[in-house]
Amino acid sequence: MSVGPWAKQWHARTAALRRVEKQLARSPDDVGLRLERAQLLEDLGLREEAAAAYVQVLVVHPWHYDAMMRLGALFAVGGKQDAARAVFLEAAMRHADRAAPHACLGNVLLDVGDTPAAQAAFEAALRADPDHREAHRGLAIIFERAGDVAAADRAWRAGFPDGSIAISPYRGPKEPIRVLLVTSAIGGNIPLQHVLDDRVFQWATLIAESYTPSMTMPPHSVLFNAIGDADKCARALDHAELLLERVDAQIINPPDRVRGSGRAANADRLGALPGVAVPRIVAFPRAALLAEDAAATLAEHGFDWPLLVRSPGFHTGNHFVSIAGPAELAESVAPLPGDELLAIAYLDTRRADGTWAKYRAMFVDGELFPLHLAISREWKVHYFTSAMDEDVAFREAERAFLEDMPGTIGAPAVAALHAIGAELGLDYGGIDFAFDAQGRLAVFEANATMVILPPKDDPMYAYRKAPIQRVLDAVRAMIMRRANAGAARAQFS
Repeated sequence: MSVGPWAKQWHARTAALRRVEKQLARSPDDVGLRLERAQLLEDLGLREEAAAAYVQVLVVHPWHYDAMMRLGALFAVGGKQDAARAVFLEAAMRHADRAAPHACLGNVLLDVGDTPAAQAAFEAALRADPDHREAHRGLAIIFERAGDVAAADRAWRAGFPDGSIAISPYRGPKEPIRVLLVTSAIGGNIPLQHVLDDRVFQWATLIAESYTPSMTMPPHSVLFNAIGDADKCARALDHAELLLERVDAQIINPPDRVRGSGRAANADRLGALPGVAVPRIVAFPRAALLAEDAAATLAEHGFDWPLLVRSPGFHTGNHFVSIAGPAELAESVAPLPGDELLAIAYLDTRRADGTWAKYRAMFVDGELFPLHLAISREWKVHYFTSAMDEDVAFREAERAFLEDMPGTIGAPAVAALHAIGAELGLDYGGIDFAFDAQGRLAVFEANATMVILPPKDDPMYAYRKAPIQRVLDAVRAMIMRRANAGAARAQFS
């Protein structure tokens, strides 16, 4: 039975690992062999073993450049941002004359939201190497987020002088499923870190704001538009739509469908669905909510108190406030960023026990999945700040929802969720909801930016593992189906 090139490569790496380990048994202090073993473990997708092996290299040879850089990258890919930052910070100090440690540190700092430190790290990288592409790309992202389009475009051109696209490593034994992943530089992307497994998929990441018609598109059999925030990413969605004119592949989440899923747009179209309640949402210029007649302006648009106000394009409760009355309006609005703010009517979704709940259901290729239920003693509900750790009754309520969604929320609510999914038309998306006093399904948010996070590694959350895994498996299966239906695959150059 013949095997393909990817299987041959996997077998060759496995044989090389056995050879290196035999040599290490004879020469345990050989740093070169230790580094080679760590790299082979990483190439085989054995990340935990590889990280431990890189640490062993550093025990023998502190500040070893390759070991530090690869260990930091492993931590970053694995979502261990604090560990990655510590490793890259040390590498940047120990190897200050090299650009890469500074640039890698900048990327991690961007991920954790420390923009000033990230910019300083990218600038340090460019002092070491003025042509360092990753540093230019990092600065481009910072300029995009600051709204400095001209500076961003200059940095994009320096970061992608030949129209290059970042291609992920692949560590699987079979030919990969190739995905063109389109993202936005300013965020608002679908978090896919727990979906794309580098032992199954190889993905080329194209940052939409950097796209130019001269770019060479890498071979791919499916395009996943990961730009999910319509309120934040209008420029990126424009570029993504231009890109589609050159793509002959299956498309997941076409940009035009994402564009219609902004908060205010959803309030207009979803509120008309049977059994659905969506709060009134109106976008106001910032100045209008800081003016002396702001309360009167809000009343003219049908708003009462309490009132919710948020900056569009932010999630997880950031820049989102509840305002009890007109006297608090200016003081509450003043710290919110942005030239435009969303006024949102307050929907009372408190439960009989005085707590608040937020359910999340996911749509994947037309199929509905329960993802989580968070219960909180505060009006602003997010799973990571909820009271789920504190009360076994809350966790039992979530267990019931995950195991039997129709039996828990009722057939009318499930029908309403299906209607919302059909109206959105997204291949991948989610709905955050609760229930109002009339029993209607109250929609907080419905779009593509919903993250699927593995549960805490704690026995009391073991019940969450299988339901979450079902959603992850469904997304992977959707990508595979679209890839099989797409154009013939070819190797990345």
